[in-house]
Amino acid sequence: MRWADLLVLLPAAPHRLVAFPFAALFYHLCASRRLSLTARYIFLLAGGCLLAGTAVGSYAVLLLIPAAGSMLILLSISPARAHNWVFAFQMSWQTLCHLGLSSQELDPQDARPAITLSAIMLLTQKATSLALDVQEGLVPLQLGQGLLQRALPLCSYLLFFPALLGGPLCSFSRFRGQVESLGAVPWPLRAAGQRCLCALALQGLRAGLAGGWGCASLRCLPRLWARALLLRLAYYLHWVLDEALLQVAGFGPEAGQGDLSVHDLWTLETTHRVAVFARTWNKSTSRWLRRLIFQRCPAQPLLATFAFSAWWHGLRPGQVFGFLCWAVMVEADYRIHPFLSARATSQGAKLLYRGTTWVFTQQIVAYILVAVETESFSMLYQLWTSCNSILPLSYGLALLLLLAKKPKQN
Repeated sequence: MRWADLLVLLPAAPHRLVAFPFAALFYHLCASRRLSLTARYIFLLAGGCLLAGTAVGSYAVLLLIPAAGSMLILLSISPARAHNWVFAFQMSWQTLCHLGLSSQELDPQDARPAITLSAIMLLTQKATSLALDVQEGLVPLQLGQGLLQRALPLCSYLLFFPALLGGPLCSFSRFRGQVESLGAVPWPLRAAGQRCLCALALQGLRAGLAGGWGCASLRCLPRLWARALLLRLAYYLHWVLDEALLQVAGFGPEAGQGDLSVHDLWTLETTHRVAVFARTWNKSTSRWLRRLIFQRCPAQPLLATFAFSAWWHGLRPGQVFGFLCWAVMVEADYRIHPFLSARATSQGAKLLYRGTTWVFTQQIVAYILVAVETESFSMLYQLWTSCNSILPLSYGLALLLLLAKKPKQN
């Protein structure tokens, strides 16, 4: 099962569709004041456990163990050391799961291992984000309360069903505030419906574009671009439906805090800069990586961030190559564009500059996305030795030439 196939399968799977009516039921129970605050946390937690069991069966144990472990660490370790312990525990467990499941001869038609790994990755986001909030004093754990009163909100946050299998990352403080205020604000049904219609349009567009692209080899330039376009549409579909599910349950993200808005979609498809694409792509994960790695790394934060992203995604050959290539392309982007834009003084030169760099950005992004999705060394070698590598190599050479001449400009 490829990750690209998983992105299309998840929104259409029966368990994903069942989550929508349960999300609506949860909101209406809260709005009618039939659920106390404790009952709300229990409903969200029980729904997460039920969804995990339905979606992945016995693999759910691999998700419940790190959730319980991170919760126990947060309740037993001092706030100053909470993040280091949670980070080490989560990434160690996630790496073991990646290595263990990838080394087994699994049924290629069985999506449960891939769904499990995706859920564990999202759990790592929430656990490390919460641990950072605790360490920085943004989330007091209220030591005066009983163990159950302290543990229940943490467990509910890590496993609540609307965001168990997808959705933009939200902070624990926002999650707790939304649980407490559900029913006091209007139900965002219209916004959720608009996102569902957008998802249908994206799926229709993807189905219309699939197939009929000529050569099937990764050495073919149009084929590479078309394959990357289909991958982007699959990601967009995934993000839009995830946010729709959150909104139906009353947990919609704040304006600009989701993974994909109409403005973000326009930016991703029209930007002429790789760095802008990187900041806009999967925005909640980008913000998480920036806080977790970029802002805390004393040396080479950009390279460290992309290297960690490859680790977090699973360290497959294509992921390591793709994310390191992405880091080099972003660094080159910071150097090349100030150099070119300073020389594009006339209107015609500016149009030529933006049009040419848009084409370059499209091809570089396509190269990176396809590389990340490549599962074998042979396919990666085929991609590396193709003419598609000319543009990334040119960007790398330009970076070497400009590196010593001028400081980078973001």
